[in-house]
Amino acid sequence: MEIHPENFLGIGPPFTDLDKARAVLLPVPYDRTATYGKGTAKGPEGLIAASCSLELYDEELDRDTYKLGIHTAPAVSGNEDRPEKMVRQVEAAVGRYLEMGKLVVTVGGEHSITAGAVAAHHRRHPNLTVVQLDAHADLRDEYEGSKNNHACVMRRIREMGIPTLGVGIRSLSREEADYLSAHPATLIPGRKVAEGREWFQEALSAVGDEVYLTVDVDYFDPALVPGTGTPEPGGGDWYSTLAFLEALSRTSRIIGFDIMELSPIPLHPASDFLAAKLLYRMLGYTLSGDGRDGGPGPILR
Repeated sequence: MEIHPENFLGIGPPFTDLDKARAVLLPVPYDRTATYGKGTAKGPEGLIAASCSLELYDEELDRDTYKLGIHTAPAVSGNEDRPEKMVRQVEAAVGRYLEMGKLVVTVGGEHSITAGAVAAHHRRHPNLTVVQLDAHADLRDEYEGSKNNHACVMRRIREMGIPTLGVGIRSLSREEADYLSAHPATLIPGRKVAEGREWFQEALSAVGDEVYLTVDVDYFDPALVPGTGTPEPGGGDWYSTLAFLEALSRTSRIIGFDIMELSPIPLHPASDFLAAKLLYRMLGYTLSGDGRDGGPGPILR
């Protein structure tokens, strides 16, 4: 198969044709409000580049998920835009693809991007729950003069009236702790995530029938994902995280998702590759439930 490096997985027509594709990947190369390590603006490029070396066959799902169609869209916004404008542009772009009936996967870039994607989904799915995999609570009201800073994204989402579940949280400010005392939300702390899978039921019982999933890759142990702007000690591992996401996809309908805060490290592609494989596996969990791909069942468990 000819490689198309501009597309997720390097695939080309007919699997990338917009009119037939079940999913759209929307890159947003933006990190204007990043406050510690810059570089997440290169996240979409790094993820797509790494994806071109993934096997198209998913060995755990026993499926060729790409055959369901994945269209890689033109990038939205850039660091020349103020964060408020970027969020509006993301909301508009996601909304256009949702109108076409696509599953939209937004790839960043910094976490502030998620507010626009969630707003577009919320218009069509008013009862959704946002599930956040993250090291940080991201519940500040304002940070460094902006309410659309990456450290404020979950506060903005909760202000839309959307219930949230945070998984892997292991860093929050006094302001965020006080906010949570006044406005409780279900949080599964990073220590509990690291100690086993007993938290799965608590987490799954906190979400509704429809879910938007946002993954900040600093949720993972930095030994697995060093390529992120604000790494935190501890964090999720690969297989337990996949087990939770598979369970989530079975108990709720995942109507959209994103992967944020990847900051590629030159000559060290492990972070990029994990993010790319996570995205592909999530497409498998999300798109393959109706059996239209004809996969007989998992081989490796």
